[in-house]
Amino acid sequence: MAHMTIKLENIGIAVRDLEEAISFFTDLGLTVIGRDEVSGEWADQAVGLDGNHARIAMLQTPDGHGTLELFEYIHPSAIETEPTRPNDIGMHRVAFS
Repeated sequence: MAHMTIKLENIGIAVRDLEEAISFFTDLGLTVIGRDEVSGEWADQAVGLDGNHARIAMLQTPDGHGTLELFEYIHPSAIETEPTRPNDIGMHRVAFS
C-alpha cells in the first residue's frame, strides 16, 4: 500500500486583536506574507459558521517552511474563553525553535 506524503500547511489561531498578534509574531521573526478579509458562502463553509466575516493574516517562519494564519472575527463577535488547562482538549501551543 502506497503512503501519501502529507505536508503541514498552516496553524490557524483566532485572535482578539489582529494587529497586536501580527506585532507579536513579527517580533519573533515571522514575516507577513498576505492579508485579506474573508466572508461569504465559501468562508461560511470553510469554517462551519454562517455569516462569518474575518480579517486574516498569513505569516511565514524564517525558514520558509511553516505558516501561521491569524484571524480576527468581525462577525460574529469573538467569544472570550478562559485559558486552557493542560488536560483540556484543544490546541495548547505553537512552538518554535
